[in-house]
Amino acid sequence: MDHFPIFLAVAGRRITVSGGGEAALAKLRLLMKTTAHVNVFAADPAPEVVALAEAGRIRLTRRALEPGDALCSVAFYAANDDDAEDARVTRLAQADGALTNRVDNLEESQFITPAIVDRDPVTVAIGTEGAAPVLARRIKADLEERLPASLGPLALVGKGFRKMAEALPMGRVRRDFWSAYYDAAGPAALADGGVEALEPALKRLLQTHLNAEARPGRVDLVGAGPGDPDLMTLKARKALDAADVVIHDRLVAPPILELARREAVLIDAGKKGFGAQMAQEDICDLMLAHAREGAQVVRLKAGDPTVYARLDEEIAALEAAGIAWSIVPGLTAAGAAAAQIGQSLTRRGRNSSLRFLTGHDVDGFAEQDWRALARTGTVAAIYMGARGARFIQGRLLMHGADPDTPVTAVENASRTDARVIATRLADLPTALDAAAPDGPVILLYGLAPRAAAAALPLPHSQFQLEERA
Repeated sequence: MDHFPIFLAVAGRRITVSGGGEAALAKLRLLMKTTAHVNVFAADPAPEVVALAEAGRIRLTRRALEPGDALCSVAFYAANDDDAEDARVTRLAQADGALTNRVDNLEESQFITPAIVDRDPVTVAIGTEGAAPVLARRIKADLEERLPASLGPLALVGKGFRKMAEALPMGRVRRDFWSAYYDAAGPAALADGGVEALEPALKRLLQTHLNAEARPGRVDLVGAGPGDPDLMTLKARKALDAADVVIHDRLVAPPILELARREAVLIDAGKKGFGAQMAQEDICDLMLAHAREGAQVVRLKAGDPTVYARLDEEIAALEAAGIAWSIVPGLTAAGAAAAQIGQSLTRRGRNSSLRFLTGHDVDGFAEQDWRALARTGTVAAIYMGARGARFIQGRLLMHGADPDTPVTAVENASRTDARVIATRLADLPTALDAAAPDGPVILLYGLAPRAAAAALPLPHSQFQLEERA
């Protein structure tokens, strides 16, 4: 991030614009939405600029900018439709201590003006750091359609009510109050009685929340999916957005954690196979402690919480403590890995069943039906199988598996840094040692990638196919 987004206080402060043509007008249309004192310097201003001055909306000086003209300005725009003049006045404004913006010159600008969706006092700013202004406008148009015009009055009345709402405890109770207002009570009152009905509705809602009993804590056991935030379910995203505390696994991708509220407490309960980890008992204790304090806890697990995620132990702890819980399923990594290589996990005439195995506990492999797994046409998804690859290979070959059986390792399935390692059973350990994967790996036994990468449903992924020589 080269540009840090902030909202600058401009009420009653000076903003200076150099220029009086089309570029200046484009900036003035936006600046007219503010309560700043706007000063314009232009030797030959357009009629629209003159009209703004005559209406008292700007102060117009009919000459080019000179040293000292931008003193005490919180922001300055060089908008002369002339590169040389813009460079000159930018130097002057910077000498006067103003933050400067040169129109259509990202490199020489100290700040940039985003695309804005205006629902005063709600403002949505969209920036692409100058890389894709057309995309910013498209996002703006989409948001304009989605955000109703009523959002402004709702927020304006709510802003005036914030002092009264301080009677509610901070945190979850106060958030529940405002959520009830913006999601239901406010829109209903506005539709029935207009803006005048909003404050009485807020007062009634406040009394309801003041008299309500404290809502007990709960735990949602949520599947984050395989890594791509777009593959999270809507229910998972809603749970994450509402969480006071998020206890997450190591494999949950950082972009997914970014979806949590800024105020939420994020706790890394990461486990790494064959390495240092937080004990399951400690994870359960964390969930219970926060839920007993009344927090809405999300236990966030990569993939699906019902697949190799110690779910039963956590549910048992919650039930023993009398804490409410729910499960929010997620897309498991096996499905994402199969999509990554453009294959189906089941196919008529090849396999009517699918085996899920975990390679985390090597001792558990001894209990597998290796003879059944070794049969031609068998497909298995092996979670956390990279470290146990040599053991898996030995057992399968010992029970009659064809050495040429395809095996595909998918690292970081669904993510932008996904990697596909295509090999065969005979070469599996060697191929993995050479690739040295560092992220989570799913082994797809019995499946090879489709030859045409263009046919894959995740075209943004980086495919690195390593084929046997």
